[in-house]
Amino acid sequence: MKAINLILCGLILSLLTAFAQEKNPGQPLPKWEGLASTPQMGWNSWNKFATNISEELIKATADKMVELGLVDAGYVYLNLDDGWHGERDAQGFIHEDLKKFPSGIKALADYMHERGLKLGIYSDAGTNTCACYAGSLGHEYQDAYTYAMWGIDYLKYDWCFTHNINPKGAYATMRNALRWAGRPILFSMCEWGSNKPWEWAADVGHSWRTTGDIGVCFLPLPQKYDEQGNPVWKNSSVLEIIDLNEPLRKYAGPDHWNDPDMLEVGNGMTVSEDRAHFTMWCMMAAPLILGNDLTNMTDETLAIITNHDVIAIDQDPLGIQGLRLKKEGDLQYWFKPLADGAWAFCLLNGGEQPQTVTLDWSKLDFTDDLSGLSPSFGSVTYTVKDLWNASVKPFKTTKPVTVTVAPHDVITYRLSR
Repeated sequence: MKAINLILCGLILSLLTAFAQEKNPGQPLPKWEGLASTPQMGWNSWNKFATNISEELIKATADKMVELGLVDAGYVYLNLDDGWHGERDAQGFIHEDLKKFPSGIKALADYMHERGLKLGIYSDAGTNTCACYAGSLGHEYQDAYTYAMWGIDYLKYDWCFTHNINPKGAYATMRNALRWAGRPILFSMCEWGSNKPWEWAADVGHSWRTTGDIGVCFLPLPQKYDEQGNPVWKNSSVLEIIDLNEPLRKYAGPDHWNDPDMLEVGNGMTVSEDRAHFTMWCMMAAPLILGNDLTNMTDETLAIITNHDVIAIDQDPLGIQGLRLKKEGDLQYWFKPLADGAWAFCLLNGGEQPQTVTLDWSKLDFTDDLSGLSPSFGSVTYTVKDLWNASVKPFKTTKPVTVTVAPHDVITYRLSR
């Protein structure tokens, strides 16, 4: 039996190598279309658990996603991040770590699919992953074939250990491999924005990271330096990431989204900071990938991540990333056009003190340069619904309204015709 398996693996490897040699250099294959008509939603293991993952944890998380209504809310991807890997065999095929996943990844994918979930996996364009497991460089077609055979639905593809590698070629190679493998797999590029993927990757991936890694911090962390005076790497804060992602809105749209990294909601910020963080990702039409312990979270966290009205802003089929109309000190004014002629409006207070302002809608009128749309407050009256405070009764835009935004918090409205 062992000899037969080796022969079969050898035949598969020969076919993969022949195909890669024939197709990869001169005949690019299209990415799978229609997998991310709205930004993808799900959960990823990294932010809370890093490489400390197991079959037991992932199954328990899946069960909670169903039990708590997260799947019904749209969170359908459950993604393994770094640390699932075992070793490559003699033919170069990757295997899972059977100590962590004794039933195997294929069985895990079946478990997800039976519950209405989709399973995601992680690899890297370099020789190693960021946690020093086996990367996909030189094994792209083998890995794509393996993922397809396992029933994988999503690939997060990182950028560690990629010295002297061309990112356009590296990501296009994996796109080609995923398409050739024959199973629709959403391709999430995690290149950190280092090579401006928004300028070239619309036909390569379904989303691309625009920033470095997010941390559990609303405000920027202090910069530290090593003994030679060089800055030490640090996580990016929510406010820093907003500033980096905001200018890139023209590059986002159905099947190609700006990704300002995964959500840190429920991982240690305050409730108001979590609410602001979640809201701004929705205003920016970002992928909503949870990263907290779903088996042990507060009611406040659950209420934030299942707010259907705010999720609807992110998932709006018009697919236009929101715009920051203006900043006044610590206060930011955001608008997002929606498919039914409505608008999402958000006031973000990044400061340490409450901010009281009077919203005179007539003075907030504008025309969006990207979409050509305008609220036309002078001629259109909107009904305003507060999406975070149900005690505020709906009101009209015919009169100014005075509001107070708490520190590190938001006020979020849907303006409907």
